[in-house]
Amino acid sequence: MSQEETARVEVTPAAADLIRRLRADHGPLMFHQSGGCCDGSAPMCYPDGEFRTGNSDVLLQSLEVEGVTEPVPFWMSVSQYEAWRHTRLIVDVVEGRGSGFSLEAPEGVRFLIRSRLV
Repeated sequence: MSQEETARVEVTPAAADLIRRLRADHGPLMFHQSGGCCDGSAPMCYPDGEFRTGNSDVLLQSLEVEGVTEPVPFWMSVSQYEAWRHTRLIVDVVEGRGSGFSLEAPEGVRFLIRSRLV
């Protein structure tokens, strides 16, 4: 199978640009797909390791983003994964302020998840 066929998470060009800027400012990054708290179900971006993951989380994929030297892990809770397991998540960016917890909040944009069935 190709990478495209097996990818659980992908990023749009706009999201990749933002990830590169955040990486330059904050160092290695990670995502955790929010389960509805604080900012709906938005993907939250943190400095890598700042959000503690554990047995109740699944590493969906380590994202390879052109221009970023290390993969960006993308996590989701096990319970949320059960509901989303048949979808490919697409990380995108839209204008508007998201959660104060996610690194992009001061930029006036927010990460957003789009999805399609696989």
